[in-house]
Amino acid sequence: MSAEVTQAEKDGAKKYSPIVLSAYDTFVLQWSNTYAWRCPRERLLAHYDTHLGARHLDIGPGTGWYLHNATYPTAAPEITLMDLNTNTMAMTTGRLADRAITPAVHTGSILAPIDPAVGVFDSVAANFVFHCVPGTWPQKGVAFGHIARVVADDGVFFGSTILGTGVQHNLFGRALCALYNGPIKAFDNTADDEDGLRTALSAAFEDVEITVIGTVAVFAARRPRRTPAS
Repeated sequence: MSAEVTQAEKDGAKKYSPIVLSAYDTFVLQWSNTYAWRCPRERLLAHYDTHLGARHLDIGPGTGWYLHNATYPTAAPEITLMDLNTNTMAMTTGRLADRAITPAVHTGSILAPIDPAVGVFDSVAANFVFHCVPGTWPQKGVAFGHIARVVADDGVFFGSTILGTGVQHNLFGRALCALYNGPIKAFDNTADDEDGLRTALSAAFEDVEITVIGTVAVFAARRPRRTPAS
């Protein structure tokens, strides 16, 4: 996976150090998901269980908690991980070993074309990724076109993202958004809304479903529009 990676992407990816990842499951998946974003991790795990295919690509796997706890449709799933941060992929690989799963690993940007040699997948996930991706929905949506080219005709692209506008953030959520979009620079979602997400997804997929839970857009997209690679 080769393409020019922007400094903003590099800066965002390198924040996920082993120390940060060691606290991620507690602070993000338990506390923030439940009390700030109001979309518990169990709801997102159910989203995985519903959409996971036998051959799956996970973009931005985080700590691997969802892949480790998911219910797979086959006893021997083929899992591929993709991220700019090798720490997240190493942690996820270690966790998947407990499930006797050895994933393939690719370092790359979600905004870059995906190497066709990686293959085609029954499912592709980007969970809690796009609120960290720099740019507006039209700019982030470039990734949807790249992803559409590696989703099987009968496959699905699914995931979730924290919206910055058009939803009601509580005090905890507003504080975290201000912190993450401001001094920490972990988020770039101030202008992210549901309609923009739907428009961007619909440019790459014919069938788009979005459910907003708390401040999180939970999506699934099918029937990829196969635009030529640029």
